[in-house]
Amino acid sequence: MSCASLNNNSSSSESSAEPEVDAGPEQTRRTLLLGALATTACLGCSTPARAGEDPPGSDERPQKGDLLVFSEGDREGKLITAADVPPGGPPVHAWPKDPKTSVVRNASRLNEILIIRLDPAELDEKTRARAVDGIIAYSAICSHAGCPVTAWVKSDVGDKDVFKCMCHNSEYDPRVGAQVVFGPAPRRLAALPLELADTSLSVAGNFIGKVGGVQPG
Repeated sequence: MSCASLNNNSSSSESSAEPEVDAGPEQTRRTLLLGALATTACLGCSTPARAGEDPPGSDERPQKGDLLVFSEGDREGKLITAADVPPGGPPVHAWPKDPKTSVVRNASRLNEILIIRLDPAELDEKTRARAVDGIIAYSAICSHAGCPVTAWVKSDVGDKDVFKCMCHNSEYDPRVGAQVVFGPAPRRLAALPLELADTSLSVAGNFIGKVGGVQPG
């Protein structure tokens, strides 16, 4: 075989081998680029899901040491002090807040609380023991069908103002442990003991009694 033939074969082999040599780095660059794009896309997709999650502890029941914050109105989320609760009503609606994590426990509607200030002389002994200067707290969820207790009105069976659930007209007297005085509710509202943390209202213990309704509706 001639030298020219050998040279041609050698050149042909080198030419055919060159793409294989270059393919490795090119493929690596392409793989890295696609991987980076995929990672960015995944991060973009997962961020809204994380942002929409409730913070840990937000669905837990009120715990001793929790502070109380407004659950509605212009001061929603602000701490409630004793001075914020007007004598004789209407009640203030509140959420418990963990003072260590600043998490408001509003992920469960069963955590909403009614706070009312009444004359301590009007309270029975057990209710007075859970109060702070006549300020008492109860679950804001009706024990009948789980509707929110929203009204503070004259009772249908007496001359005193009472809590009233407007779904089925159940009434609760906060002076005597929120016992049922009218309507289909089967039991009183759960009570929440209070204490003062400086000037702010604080939870002194767990709910006393069952929270929520006994039937859907």
